[in-house]
Amino acid sequence: TSTRLTTTGLRAGTMKTVWPGGQRGRRTGMLGLMSDEPRSPRILLDCDPGHDDAMAIVAAARYADLLGITTVAGNAPLERTTYNARVMRDLLGLDVPVHAGSPRPLVAEAQFGAFVHGESGLDGADLPTPTTPLDGTDAVAFIVDICRTTDDVWLVPVGPLTNIALALRAAPDIAERIAGISLMGGGTFGNRTSTGEFNIWADPEAAAIVFGYGGRLVVASLDVTHQFQATPERIDRIAALPGTLAAVFADLFGFFSDNYLSRHDPGSLRGAAVHDPLAVLALTHPHLFGRVDRHVSIETRGEITRGMTVIDQRHVLARQPANCEMLTTVDAEAGFDLLVDAVAHFSR
Repeated sequence: TSTRLTTTGLRAGTMKTVWPGGQRGRRTGMLGLMSDEPRSPRILLDCDPGHDDAMAIVAAARYADLLGITTVAGNAPLERTTYNARVMRDLLGLDVPVHAGSPRPLVAEAQFGAFVHGESGLDGADLPTPTTPLDGTDAVAFIVDICRTTDDVWLVPVGPLTNIALALRAAPDIAERIAGISLMGGGTFGNRTSTGEFNIWADPEAAAIVFGYGGRLVVASLDVTHQFQATPERIDRIAALPGTLAAVFADLFGFFSDNYLSRHDPGSLRGAAVHDPLAVLALTHPHLFGRVDRHVSIETRGEITRGMTVIDQRHVLARQPANCEMLTTVDAEAGFDLLVDAVAHFSR
């Protein structure tokens, strides 16, 4: 059978897709309605650079219509993640706005990831000082404005979900306007704690808002990102490319992988899990991924399970209806080919 999409006028000269079944149809029908062909979706990238965030910026700039970058505290304090986003914008020669967002979670105290990414958030490479100015300090207002004035925007948060939750809380109407949310976070196991993945654990109250927003939600969890590793051979491929950006990423990923492997059992990984680009590639190259519909709840109060993504994987008819699509597998070789191509494209 085939499913037909219809459109309705919003303002003069604009059209918006209407998904069969309304908002619920948008959420549950994505697997059947998305083709396997590569595409260039409009995205707003919310990040906390971060080595893998930096590569997510490269992937978004190469394969998507990148409308802007917003920053949040996470892998490093907000001042540093914002600085790092500006560095990446300059290195890639991008003409996209960068807006700083929340310096702390909704409820908890801020926690950072220096134990993986170093004090700067991008330790390991000699980075240039950014020369282009910050475009604004109210990322939430920027997100709301983009979502209200531009059709079919995907929000792609790859850090703690504070900015996205604040935007949804400040402007509930954007939930009906956006194409969806594709995030990196969660999993059947944790990394910051035994049950909590860092992005969700850092602000579980924000995550609960995002997972409950009611629209299309794609989740790149640890279960899939740990299949996507910066192995020595893959880092060597980047190092072999000409130009400044390639040299920077070879150094960044060398540091990232060494630091990552030092924190894991010997032999359990061959390189750092390159988490964040998968939230981008899931939209631009959906054919690379296996997916399954699941219901995910966020634990916000547990003494030892705070920040856990509670995934309903029961094979019973009484299970909760799915509220997201979880990526389950990735063609890691093809995915890394795309990252190498993206670095080569911008490396001068």
